[in-house]
Amino acid sequence: MNPSSLNPSAFPGVAAQGHVTFLGAGPGDPGLLTLRAVEALSAADVLIAEPEVLDVVRTHARAGVDTPQLTVADELSAAAGVPVIRDAANLVMESARSGRRVVRAVTGDPGLDGNAAEEMLACAAQGIPFEVVPGVATAVGVPAYAGVPLRDKSGADVRFVDARTATARCWTEAGASTGTLVVSATLETVSAAASELVAAGRKPETPLTVTVAGTTTRQRTWSATLGTIAQVFKQGKILPSPEGARPVIAVVGEHHPAARREDLSWFESKPLFGWRVLVPRTKEQAASLSDQLRSYGAVPHEVPTIAVEPPRTPQQMERAVKGLVTGRYEWIAFTSVNAVKAVREKFEEYGLDARAFAGIKVAAVGEQTAAALVEFGVKPDLVPSGEQSAAGLLEDWPPYDPVFDPIDRVFLPRADIATETLVAGLIELGWEVDDVTAYRTVRASPPPADTREAIKGGGFDAVLFTSSSTVRNLVGIAGKPHNVTVIACIGPATAKTAEEHGLRVDVLSPEPSVSKLAEALAEYGAARREAAKAAGETVARPSERRPGARRRRTT
Repeated sequence: MNPSSLNPSAFPGVAAQGHVTFLGAGPGDPGLLTLRAVEALSAADVLIAEPEVLDVVRTHARAGVDTPQLTVADELSAAAGVPVIRDAANLVMESARSGRRVVRAVTGDPGLDGNAAEEMLACAAQGIPFEVVPGVATAVGVPAYAGVPLRDKSGADVRFVDARTATARCWTEAGASTGTLVVSATLETVSAAASELVAAGRKPETPLTVTVAGTTTRQRTWSATLGTIAQVFKQGKILPSPEGARPVIAVVGEHHPAARREDLSWFESKPLFGWRVLVPRTKEQAASLSDQLRSYGAVPHEVPTIAVEPPRTPQQMERAVKGLVTGRYEWIAFTSVNAVKAVREKFEEYGLDARAFAGIKVAAVGEQTAAALVEFGVKPDLVPSGEQSAAGLLEDWPPYDPVFDPIDRVFLPRADIATETLVAGLIELGWEVDDVTAYRTVRASPPPADTREAIKGGGFDAVLFTSSSTVRNLVGIAGKPHNVTVIACIGPATAKTAEEHGLRVDVLSPEPSVSKLAEALAEYGAARREAAKAAGETVARPSERRPGARRRRTT
């Protein structure tokens, strides 16, 4: 069946109309969005959500999606005579009536959101078709990330309580229960909720965990009891605080003592949990490294230090690409992802594709460059088996043999500042080399003022340097990182440059690979965490050790 036949506009006499998808965005981790949620977001014409929810779902929406400002009507505004511009329900229906596909995203699961239920009823009353895409409920997802199972093999009863709307009867029933309670509250109201439960019959020594910013890298969990939570917050200087209104999930129950949470706390115990890590690379190069850092619990912040521009005189590159097609070369050697990109762009300019590489041997300096070639549709014939560098490539490169090699020439597209190591080595092996400037690298523009301030003031926990040029360029455009910031370098040459700029090198990658560099930083973070625990100290990020920094933050 043709999918277009299901479109109402395809039937005579049936007017085209919009459609609304009520979508659960989960507790905060974008990775918890369902496949159906991602599908709905990619097809949306209009995306309506509170700002914190937009941050979770926006990356899956298509370019150009309309995200109108959401102003939710509330009793306080009405009482104060503040005019409501567009409340949520009216905004949803207004967008749908115009024939557009609307996604209304809410925190957690739509079925547990009272406002979403009202908006669904409003759509039903107006005859606007809608669907519901469930999400991970906050009251379930947050305890899972905090290492607090809600049930054990005994099959204990689990009850959910919203402290904002709980009645006296609700507290009485919850206090009389012996099962696990999941309480939605705020930092400043959770102690009052604990008192309500004790007054209703729960023992003051009943274990309690409180989690703020659950499922995000700002998550923090406290373990206490119903009788001690107020004291724990006071002694830890958690309260009073301007952030007292932050939502929390509290789990109350005797089935999972706090001593077990340390073994089950898989998320907060990640080696770089909550670390702000500066990644000074070009945007394209930073993607895979940032993904790896996120898997360790870090928050990568990408700051381009190098901008890539076309060569000043493109004629040499144009002749070389034409030579590829006419059979001038036996080999082409790519020494960076940017070299692949430069050749690919020139191919597209001439209407060529990966088939133009037929009959030509292709070499890549390392895994990332090889991956860029595969994405282009080219499988490299040679990738270093050892060190991923020009030297490593030369170790595996075959010498020119006039019997087996009909052509003795190599095309080497590279940056304008590349070293001569590879060229000299290939000539020594008997090859002729067309050493062509495929792109220029220039210093990028300075990052925003707040980023520069964070770099110099110790706001970052670590910085990864992947080349000597990234050291020089970062210091040049943003200043020298603070001495509390952990400095990680990809190799001895980069480390030497960092030291020449007055930086203390804490981490050195065992191999010249960005993946190994991130792995080495994670190992450093894990060792640092274990040392703090062994000494009986609170595990703190490097940035929390700087003078004037708050020792622990709840956001």
